[in-house]
Amino acid sequence: MSARTIVIEPTGDFGERLSLIEAKGLTKRYGPVSAIEDVSFEVGHGEITGFLGPNGAGKSTTMRILTGYSPATSGSAVVAGYDIGTHPIEVKRNVGYLPESVPLYEEMVVTGFLSYVAEVKGVAKSARKAEVGRVMERCGLTHMAKRLIQNLSKGYRQRVGLAQALVGDPPVLILDEPTVGLDPKQIVDIRQMIKELAEDHTVLISTHILPEVVMICQQVVIINHGRIVSRESVTDLGATTLDLRLGEGAERAAGILNEMSYVKKVSPRGQGHFVIDTDGRASAYANLVKCLVENQVEVQRIEERSGSLEDRFMAVISREAGDGS
Repeated sequence: MSARTIVIEPTGDFGERLSLIEAKGLTKRYGPVSAIEDVSFEVGHGEITGFLGPNGAGKSTTMRILTGYSPATSGSAVVAGYDIGTHPIEVKRNVGYLPESVPLYEEMVVTGFLSYVAEVKGVAKSARKAEVGRVMERCGLTHMAKRLIQNLSKGYRQRVGLAQALVGDPPVLILDEPTVGLDPKQIVDIRQMIKELAEDHTVLISTHILPEVVMICQQVVIINHGRIVSRESVTDLGATTLDLRLGEGAERAAGILNEMSYVKKVSPRGQGHFVIDTDGRASAYANLVKCLVENQVEVQRIEERSGSLEDRFMAVISREAGDGS
């Protein structure tokens, strides 16, 4: 496997963007118990998508299905152009998987372990040394090449886990709780590494850590009790809504507001009342007021309500709990 293999055969109606992960109606049952039910979402080419939910929500179950390690009871998925049901081997060849518990052979040195992984993944013998060197450099492991894995810190073990996922240069990376148990510095390092990996890979990362999604993801998929309850962009989650009351000059306000780059939507409510959606930047509030005043529009009152991933997460989780009561 000297170069990545990828076949894109658009299947389904997920829009015009190129998707490297498409899940449709995935369900996994253990007897009468459903671990996940009717899970559908997509991850676009070059995106980092956060798969967010409480512990036990079904994140790991979904990831094991997408990587071909566990069959779905029903539903389908296409990963890197291959159907997980009919082409499971091709899926595995095109996915780098980091499970929550990293499967490392602690008695091996880093290079020995990664060479073994390269062999298992089918990397040609003549190319293994170069491939191991590439992933070690990418993951900051070169200086740890001859260290026993059992003597590595938790952070470096996680780097070895990421390195084994990268062996063979798969186009899709599926990472299950990659920062769990790390100290603050290690978390920052791993998050930065994942952001850099997205330049060449499509990434699905599961987590129950809300700030992690905001820091590294473009899209968030929220799962609760085995069901998808929300799919939206992180940008939308971070937006800020301003409730604006204007006096003299209010009739000119809509035109002025729509010209502002940080204003996403202007909703007139009549009698000088506007609801403004901004992109969430800290300067939006002050700049908006300044611009209106400079254009002789009287600002009578302005109130800010910041949206956040925490707000949205708690809202959808609470709604689901309410629906089930």
